[in-house]
Amino acid sequence: MDRLETLRVFRKVADRQSFSAAARELGLSNAGVSKHIARLEADLGARLIDRTTRRMNLTEAGRAYFDRCVRILDDLAEADQAVGRLTAAPRGLLRVTAPASFGVPYLSRLLPEFMARHPELSVDLSFNDRFVDLVEEGIDLAVRIRTDLPDSQLVVRRLAPVERILCTAPSYIARRGEPKHPRELNAHDCIVYTLSATPGEWRFQGPDGTITVPINGRFRCNNGQAMLAAAEAGIGIANSPIFSVAAALRAGRVKRLLPDWQPPAHALYLVYPPGRHLSPKVRVFADFLAERFTPPVEWDATG
Repeated sequence: MDRLETLRVFRKVADRQSFSAAARELGLSNAGVSKHIARLEADLGARLIDRTTRRMNLTEAGRAYFDRCVRILDDLAEADQAVGRLTAAPRGLLRVTAPASFGVPYLSRLLPEFMARHPELSVDLSFNDRFVDLVEEGIDLAVRIRTDLPDSQLVVRRLAPVERILCTAPSYIARRGEPKHPRELNAHDCIVYTLSATPGEWRFQGPDGTITVPINGRFRCNNGQAMLAAAEAGIGIANSPIFSVAAALRAGRVKRLLPDWQPPAHALYLVYPPGRHLSPKVRVFADFLAERFTPPVEWDATG
């Protein structure tokens, strides 16, 4: 007699507190259910169920065995589901959000390859620099670029470090001069990123250790691409992630400032809602991005 089948019969009898109800739901005869229980009690050498003509109750041994039986059967079902999810072809709609300064030059160029690999998947990609509530807005996965992430119930996967640099246009340097120390920044127009946790100050690590300097400027915004455009136009000095300004640096549209002083590095994170199992569509996209952004990453305009 199949032991797993016997455990399922015992669980159903205990759940329903009825041999006949268990028999109906399992598609067995009453005699077949009784045979399973009798065989189980004989194998264990213990009575599991007290039965009368009117009712049945689990014995003390039966209650203890039932608790273990439930865990075993639930773990087995979970293992079966996990394998099924791993082998299932990803399909359906994948909703992704990312900062525009990263998503436009990188994700948008990588998506055709990803979608060619998974023809049953559709992708809804939205660009947003603010922290999106993934559960409330029905987002499957977010790309976030931060120094660190606040504690939450979300699952976080760190992919790669992201250096930050100071830069501005040659025209700004010609007009205002080039700062030689972070403390000189308070005399310059700095581009303020309003979504920063500390928009009115910048922190650096350099020859004098760690210092924090107050900054201000005529231009404030909440978008990395707008910051770069302002820096290229000579409006002020930007404190930007390297991927956002790499192409402009190579082309000479902006120049790096204070190379001996390093702002706190950010990191590229993938964030998705928690769950007992990762859905195939999120898993394959997360693995695809991990494949593309494994350190060391050569940041350029094509990803």
